[in-house]
Amino acid sequence: MIGYRHPDVTALVLAAGQGTRMKSDLAKVLHEMAGRPLLGHVLGCLDALGVGRTVAVIGHQRDQVRAQFAEAGVDWAVQAEQRGTGHAVLMAGPQLEDFAGTLLVVCGDTPLLRPGTLHELLEGHAASGAAATVLSMRMPDPTGYGRIVRDPRGDLLAIVEHRDATPEQREIDEVNSGIYAFAYPALERALANLTAHNAQGEYYLTDTVELLRRADQRVAVVCATDHRELLGINTVEQLEQAERTYHAMRAGGGTSAA
Repeated sequence: MIGYRHPDVTALVLAAGQGTRMKSDLAKVLHEMAGRPLLGHVLGCLDALGVGRTVAVIGHQRDQVRAQFAEAGVDWAVQAEQRGTGHAVLMAGPQLEDFAGTLLVVCGDTPLLRPGTLHELLEGHAASGAAATVLSMRMPDPTGYGRIVRDPRGDLLAIVEHRDATPEQREIDEVNSGIYAFAYPALERALANLTAHNAQGEYYLTDTVELLRRADQRVAVVCATDHRELLGINTVEQLEQAERTYHAMRAGGGTSAA
């Protein structure tokens, strides 16, 4: 296994969701794939990535989650009321006080995630000097995903949600994975201006990307080579598919920890 080192990076894992579509009382990140909880796969990936610190935002069944990963060396933040991804990052604010490095935001339900892909994201982010870098993926069927619209130099122009996309934009197969690298001071300023003026009344992390762009901050994009590893788990069917993909990736020489 390749040894990566990113000691100046703090990883923030969004793991507070209930996962109602799983049709189970169990917190989504505690569901198992290949004999290991979803969150365990993600934490293993971050450990192999060599980040300096990992903070996990937990909410639903937080005591059980904390107990199951008591030896994982994770710092915890609580999102008691789930009001969106931006709100989750806000709830981690006290844990990130005085932090001025790169914040890597990942999802707790992406068990196929590989450290090599996150390494490429962090390397691209550092090389670009951007305030934020979005990890994108190209989907065979991008229906339902936020499309990545790039400017002429390849940076992010906008993330356009499927329901808001024009027919031309819906032809774009590059979509947002929900994984980001941020210069945390810039993100902190954007979070201070985040609002919940939408139908769901939630604070969206994607809105901070738009706020950074409005402030003339550069937002870069790094596209993953294999979209399968970035897919989140929302249903039992997706969990079963992820397990099949996991074994297929291992058989092909790639694993969630490579």
